[in-house]
Amino acid sequence: MKILIVEDEEKLARFIELELIHEGYETEKAFDGRKGLEIAEGGGIDLILLDIMLPGINGIEVLRRIRKTSDIPVILLTARDTVMDKVSGLDMGADDYVTKPFDIEELLARIRTAFRKKSASLADANTIELSAGLLTLDASSHTVKYDGHEIELTNKEFRLLQKLLENKSIVLSREVLLETVWGFDYMGETNIVDVYIRYIRSKIDDVFNIKLIHTIRGVGYVIKE
Repeated sequence: MKILIVEDEEKLARFIELELIHEGYETEKAFDGRKGLEIAEGGGIDLILLDIMLPGINGIEVLRRIRKTSDIPVILLTARDTVMDKVSGLDMGADDYVTKPFDIEELLARIRTAFRKKSASLADANTIELSAGLLTLDASSHTVKYDGHEIELTNKEFRLLQKLLENKSIVLSREVLLETVWGFDYMGETNIVDVYIRYIRSKIDDVFNIKLIHTIRGVGYVIKE
């Protein structure tokens, strides 16, 4: 497994690198956002440790660009212990975060957890093809199509649509969607589900003039044929 460390504090980056090498990981380092993004987009990386406060391009923007094309696990490193930093990172698609200063054993544990989640997700994805009417979702290739027309979704939009399709004709509450798509430790508001439902509708329902995702007032959402 190869881990990219994007951290502008060179001594800290070197310390993390040595610990990761000791644990048997391969590593690569970048000290600014642009270089980190370049390495990440070049492929061959299995997980990214990403500082938020970076020169060039900040970590949140780096994460946003990565999530356009990849669901590679990303753990944020931040010295700012504020709720908004954490929420912004998780909303943008981060898998986890660690607040500096941190204990190296905690970081290693979070890395192991991220890899386990990724492995489980890949195992599930290999067997999942879902549909509703002319809409198809192929989890193995991470593609969504309507009547043959490919629809570009972010990672969170894809996972939310997948969860609804897995439970076609079953109403899912906002709380259930939060827990399964954003995770049990999500610290934001439940209306983030409504926001992402609007995103999906704007790309599918509005474009193809259909009503795929239905709102059950006071309960949640459901996909019907």
